[in-house]
Amino acid sequence: MNRLAERIARLIAAGGPVPLADFMHLCLWDPADGYYARLENIGARGDFVTAPEISPLFGEMVAVWCVAAWQALGSPARFALVEAGPGSGALMEDVLRASRRFAGFHDAAAIHLVETGPLLRERQRLRLSGLHPRIAWVADLAALPDEPLVFFANEFLDALPVRQFVKSGGAWRERCIGLDDKGALAWRLGPRMADALPAGHETEAEGAVFEHAPAREAFAATLARRLASGGGAALLIDYGHADSGFGDTFQAVAGHKFADPLAAPGNADLSSHVDFAAIGRAASAEGATVSPVATQGEVLRAMGIETRAQILKRARPDKAATLEAALARLVGGDAMGRLFKVLAIAGIGRPAIPPFA
Repeated sequence: MNRLAERIARLIAAGGPVPLADFMHLCLWDPADGYYARLENIGARGDFVTAPEISPLFGEMVAVWCVAAWQALGSPARFALVEAGPGSGALMEDVLRASRRFAGFHDAAAIHLVETGPLLRERQRLRLSGLHPRIAWVADLAALPDEPLVFFANEFLDALPVRQFVKSGGAWRERCIGLDDKGALAWRLGPRMADALPAGHETEAEGAVFEHAPAREAFAATLARRLASGGGAALLIDYGHADSGFGDTFQAVAGHKFADPLAAPGNADLSSHVDFAAIGRAASAEGATVSPVATQGEVLRAMGIETRAQILKRARPDKAATLEAALARLVGGDAMGRLFKVLAIAGIGRPAIPPFA
């Protein structure tokens, strides 16, 4: 056992098995031993690669969306440009570089990064230094200024904790982490649970899994409440599904490979697919306008990624193959283009910005 595993084992020995959501929170966010207490976890030399590391094309299209959202809001003289879960800072870097060419956008924007990790904050600070005169870090949405928001998040929701329920003996029981007879971490089923189960659960087979992520829905509700009251628009991008259903999507990734989530807590990224239908319901309940769920490929094409790639290939023929490969990965139906979904939330009617328009 590593140090975090030993601490979790002591916690279990004292209080009994812990639900998956609690285990996930400890593994990712523990300030001393959690996964995000480390720096080198994103990128080719880390554990996984996100869209901004694949190509600046992705960030350029997010920048176009941000400008379109700002214009749909009436181009306010002051607004907050916000990213949640900025990771390495690559996405915000590309957004700031690409949006400089749009008159008035930088002058009106104040940049806010929703980040709790001190080491990640410092990494982002170094990367973004000199790109904008007004950059601030906040711990949560409540600390954002009382201004219209143009908000985006890529691969943020998937890392918020998820609960799992397993059908066993005709009842749905919560999946937990306990100890085996040798004191090692092991999967266990908790008490019978009857809450948060969708329609159709009665007919699911033994061993079926249902995932529910209250933390994600709470975040979406808070964001939607803020947009409904103060104005603005948000773009949420993540891997997931457009309709609620059943299935086990929880995963651990280390060194660009799937890993055992119980083997070395804190040393692997933990996530699950986002239920975008549930996110949309939570946002709608707060009075915000919610777009249909779109695929990443659809939205990036709507923002002009294919045209941009063609321009870059003409300018740099030596980079044409690299650009083509990146484009295929970002928008392709057999790659991120279909797996990743996009949901927009707005506090105004139906703004003329994708994927509303």
